[in-house]
Amino acid sequence: MAKLITQCPSCSSSQVFIDHVHCSECSTQFKGQFEIPALLRLAPEDIQFIVQFVKNSGSLKEMAKDLGLSYPTVRNKLNEIIDSIQAIEKNKTTDKTKILRDLELGKISAQEAAKKLAEI
Repeated sequence: MAKLITQCPSCSSSQVFIDHVHCSECSTQFKGQFEIPALLRLAPEDIQFIVQFVKNSGSLKEMAKDLGLSYPTVRNKLNEIIDSIQAIEKNKTTDKTKILRDLELGKISAQEAAKKLAEI
């Protein structure tokens, strides 16, 4: 099965959404706009790091041992991932602020603003 695309292959925007979900067991289908969670927007190696982190019960000491790295190196990697998640979440907040500002300035209608906010 193909991997979930979390970035537009054409323009590299991370503003992609899933619009169709299908159950292979019962063939139930869902249509709409479904947001891709912040964790899935991370780089594949960061997601693997998080999976390993959870498997190690959140122990950076065990992670360092498993990866053959020093504790500070593993801690720095975790900090980088935390920063990435915060940047993803901040971008979402920034988008909302811009939409509301455009509405306030009359650049977009209330209907357009509502539609854009629903897409976030």
